[in-house]
Amino acid sequence: MILSTHGIVASQIASFVGLLDTYPNAAAAYSLRKLRTAYTGSAIRVRRSSDNTESDIGFTALGNLDTTALTTFCSGTDGFVTTWYDQSGNGRNGVQTTAANQPKIVSSGSVLTLTGTGSAKPCMLFDGTNDLLDLSTTLPIATGDKFSIYQLEKKTSTSTIGIWITGGAAGSASPFGPVHYSNTNLFMNTKFNAGTSGYRFGGTLAANYNLISGYNKDSDTTSDAYVNNSLYTFSTTSTEARVTAFSRIGARVTEFSGTSTQEMIIYLVDQSANNTAINTNINTYYGIY
Repeated sequence: MILSTHGIVASQIASFVGLLDTYPNAAAAYSLRKLRTAYTGSAIRVRRSSDNTESDIGFTALGNLDTTALTTFCSGTDGFVTTWYDQSGNGRNGVQTTAANQPKIVSSGSVLTLTGTGSAKPCMLFDGTNDLLDLSTTLPIATGDKFSIYQLEKKTSTSTIGIWITGGAAGSASPFGPVHYSNTNLFMNTKFNAGTSGYRFGGTLAANYNLISGYNKDSDTTSDAYVNNSLYTFSTTSTEARVTAFSRIGARVTEFSGTSTQEMIIYLVDQSANNTAINTNINTYYGIY
């Protein structure tokens, strides 16, 4: 049987398996591809700049972002993401209602893309000045909690900050997931204490198209980060005051990501045993390294 809307045979649709089908129970999951077979929502909600009309944009039958619907909706103008939907089922959507603070996904009718070793895939761009998404439902972090975070990024310049998920709109800045900070270090929270967060950072990391993953085993000495599935070397351990939840994507207090990004998945468990397999799944789809 051929589906008239996409020209795809039914057997191809039945064979779709998302990352979260194989590695379930994410606390939050954002992507420009479909991550879970049972997910029936859209990928993003987009505002077109010509008249500020908004529309949900979903997926094709094979789980790709429906770029045909996206370009048709934007119709030669710019498109900005107002909502990045959480595919985990936990309702932690990333939302931005202020037009000036919305990341861009379409420029003059063309979908923004990133290209690594594979074909170009859609991306959204955080401008490094004021773009961010606030979680509609925050992700609480308790003392001793573990996490594993997977995220894609390509910084717009060597001096900008990579994509991150953080807590703390003001004052205390932790928690934060692994982040390519400026043109020097990779930073990552490694331990959540009652009033502080432990973190580690290390040496220079190139401003390439990177898949950055990190997991926290509640110990500074057994928490690790990987860049394109290669172990990253930390050199320094420290602490800072923290708040009690992840609450936003793309910014921490007054620091903003200048990054093209496509996917971010957060587990509140240690996924170190599955780290290589999850990295491989992401890389197989996006062709990063």
